[in-house]
Amino acid sequence: MALVAGLFLLPKVIVKPKVGKGELAQDAARTANRDNGAAAPSTASVDAMGKPEGATAEQPHMTVAPAKRQEINTLLAKYNAEAELGAKLRLATELADKYKGVERFDSAGYYLEQVALTRPGEQAWKRAADQYFEAYSFATTEERQKMLGAKCEELYGRVLKNNPDNLDAKTNLGMALMASSNPVQGITLLREVLAVDPRNEKVLYNLGLLAIQSNQFDKAVERFQELTKVNPENVNGQFYLGVALAQTGVKEGARQAFQKAKSLSTDPGLAASVDEQLQKLQ
Repeated sequence: MALVAGLFLLPKVIVKPKVGKGELAQDAARTANRDNGAAAPSTASVDAMGKPEGATAEQPHMTVAPAKRQEINTLLAKYNAEAELGAKLRLATELADKYKGVERFDSAGYYLEQVALTRPGEQAWKRAADQYFEAYSFATTEERQKMLGAKCEELYGRVLKNNPDNLDAKTNLGMALMASSNPVQGITLLREVLAVDPRNEKVLYNLGLLAIQSNQFDKAVERFQELTKVNPENVNGQFYLGVALAQTGVKEGARQAFQKAKSLSTDPGLAASVDEQLQKLQ
């Protein structure tokens, strides 16, 4: 289940089809821009440098440049010393921005959560939830997915309590629930969004990827065809439409979708993936 969620929660990355599970996990660890794989400040202690404890030298993506670390250290010192509420909240927001800048998304979520706890509201909770979701989206261990997924469930729950019609919050919550003990609830939420907004690209995309992962290639074709009708320039949509069509034996349609995806992007990684898939179609 963790692998499924890891794949369909990665709209930033093209994942080549028909790759073994071990290779997929290695590729994700190698290419994902994560917040360093450490626990969020809300669930684990931090050291004197403001860095979550448990970090190891074997995780090079955890490294923060000295200049950036000094900026964060200075802000942390100010934040911890500040007594005036308004100033402390401004520092919390600034810290969140700094942590986002170094891709420490759960840390960013923690400080935005502090703002929301003091000044609650739909948008405040969503800003915090979105950062935890960003961290969740790149989690590569089941334990970390569960921990960050629980934060997403908690905070998006608060968003939806303020506004049950916030479709983006419902979509992200649905995707987070896919790796929980109740994935059916996640699918239900995504379908609820699609019932309200049949042209929702994020939902169509992720339901399409889920269909590929469960070998429902006919259903995947439907999802990605609809997505590419909504937005013909959705690169990932075109690529995965090609994947799904190839799996159903529609070689010419797959070839056209792959070539369309390649024409829409200058990413050499995508071009290489497309060329590989085109070679398989011959």
